[in-house]
Amino acid sequence: MPTSNPFQLQLQLNGVQPVITHYGFAGQSWLHPTARSGFFAVTVNSVLYTAHDLALQTVREQIPAAGVRQITASYSGPGFVVDQHIVLYEDTALIETWPVVHCSGPQACRVTRIDSFDLNLPAADYSLHYYKGGWGNEFEPVFGPLQAEVILEADAGRSSRKFHPWFALYRGNESVLSGSIAWSGNWDFRFQPLTEGGWRISGGLLERAFAKELQPGQSLEAPRMVLVLGHDLNAVSQQYAEVGRRHWYPNNALSQQLPIEWNHWWPYEDAEINEQVFAANVDRAADLGIEICTLDAGWFGPSDPETFWEHYRGDWNLVNDRRFPHGIRPLAERAHARGMRFGIWCEIEGLGSEAQLAKDHPEYVATRAGKSLGGVCFGNPQVQEWALQTLSRLVTEYQADWIKLDYNLDAGLGCDRSDHGHQPGDGLYEHVRGYYRTLERLRATFPELVLESCSSGGLRIDLGLMRQTFMTFLSDPDWPVHDLQIFWGGSTMLAAERLLHWSYCDWRHDPPHPKQTFNPHDPALTQKQFDYYTRIAMLGAYGLSQKLPNLPEWIAQRLILHHQVYKENVRRFVQQGRLYRLTGQPRRTGEGNRLCAFQYSLGEQHLLFAFRMPGAAADPNVRLFDLQPEHTYRLEGFEGEFSAHMTGRELMENGLNLSLLDEEESLLVQIG
Repeated sequence: MPTSNPFQLQLQLNGVQPVITHYGFAGQSWLHPTARSGFFAVTVNSVLYTAHDLALQTVREQIPAAGVRQITASYSGPGFVVDQHIVLYEDTALIETWPVVHCSGPQACRVTRIDSFDLNLPAADYSLHYYKGGWGNEFEPVFGPLQAEVILEADAGRSSRKFHPWFALYRGNESVLSGSIAWSGNWDFRFQPLTEGGWRISGGLLERAFAKELQPGQSLEAPRMVLVLGHDLNAVSQQYAEVGRRHWYPNNALSQQLPIEWNHWWPYEDAEINEQVFAANVDRAADLGIEICTLDAGWFGPSDPETFWEHYRGDWNLVNDRRFPHGIRPLAERAHARGMRFGIWCEIEGLGSEAQLAKDHPEYVATRAGKSLGGVCFGNPQVQEWALQTLSRLVTEYQADWIKLDYNLDAGLGCDRSDHGHQPGDGLYEHVRGYYRTLERLRATFPELVLESCSSGGLRIDLGLMRQTFMTFLSDPDWPVHDLQIFWGGSTMLAAERLLHWSYCDWRHDPPHPKQTFNPHDPALTQKQFDYYTRIAMLGAYGLSQKLPNLPEWIAQRLILHHQVYKENVRRFVQQGRLYRLTGQPRRTGEGNRLCAFQYSLGEQHLLFAFRMPGAAADPNVRLFDLQPEHTYRLEGFEGEFSAHMTGRELMENGLNLSLLDEEESLLVQIG
């Protein structure tokens, strides 16, 4: 099935051979030469089947959208049918694949494993790249030769709690195969050597503790697996972004604006936030060119100034009127009157230990072995209705334009109740599907509402949730080197405009994070340092969390300038540009590259971000991409602080020398 892309996916459509016969370059397949693969595996009634073990019955082709082709191959087994779906996107080497198991016989089928992908690879020198997760440790890279079995799994109930749902497999220096599962719950990836040489790679829903019994006529749909081929990691990530922008991500007028956000959380948390504080920040935000103000946790619950937000999650009908005596709507009206939008935080899946909701509706509670998991179960249709009504009320009563949806709990293997409409072995699966359905309905009801995804920072970042929400929050901490590391990692899977993070925040947290040392009132703080901190956040969806009325005037003036540059010059590149990582991933530990540079390419115009961290080489150089070799380019800083003329060939072959940068200094350059 050739396209203009040099990679090929070839399928036999005559029903004689297994469906996939070639996947890779025209002259180089990533499939094992002795194994024809159907890209899936299922365990039904205790027997493991792959496409090779089943009888191919039919192959159907559809065109569901412009530039999209979908192939569905149906395989029959004893008492069941598997429909394998493969979606191809024009002019890319990206595909989606997932199986659906149908119970077709007179007896029930028990499914205990369903792999969204299953490939046998030829023998070669492979290197495996993946990311560990964790609070404040998002996108921690692991890279090395693939020499023995590797199993990656998420079993905490959140897709990126332990590992991020993404990998890249390098075949020498020839090409890269990347995979990412579009799923927000538990999953696994397996890399296992074959006895005849080569490797078997597979994965999907976490097999451990999963079970679903299908009655005759019922079906089970696996999460979608995305597979991407590229010459290098930049080519892979650009395809993720391109297809996401064209086909996956939701959009509306506000999300396409990519507004500059202020959020109250780190300088105030729930201890110091109140009506007067928020209103004062709204007024100052308008002066600084901010476009949306978000009220984070601390607004709801009993009317007690000492109320701790975690304890009352679920009681979204309560407003703490000691903090907000006039309610929430006047805050939204104040933001709207100043020409801005209003956002509000809600952890709709969470259930606090003191929440009245659990007492009034014990049937909503997600439990395992009789113990609460700390949340409601979206596998229960009643919870879906309650959640939709609750979120709808936040929009209508509080005039919210934006909802930050947080998720601060580990549900583990999920709810095992049998009175929720799901089975004991598929509670987490049905919770995730129910949550997706609720968000789909919410977006249909309020098409101009923006939904931000968050999970203790970045512990649930995946392509499944990014089809339901408009952006994801990358991490709670936001110190500079950490920020660069997580943007570098996050952009290997998601488009830059979907990655929201804040510039270096002034935390009031007790105890403070050891790296959260930013103090805007420090007399030693220089303009170069502040610009460096701010520009890092401008790489993607940009926000900040500061005590705006208290900022020194010189910082306020710098923010006004940065916000103007972001609006007028930067964000169109972030939204539409092709992103290149010009340097390796920096590490928050002090390892890795200490010079970090990114290039956005948009037609004949380009944008260069460069950041010099402590410990960078004395004579740093970065080579650019996607330029016309014979064209002479003008390189210009937005404040006239840098100017040069170089040919495309010089910039791509010799690179741009950045020795002019001091440590903790940045450069933002337009190239055209």
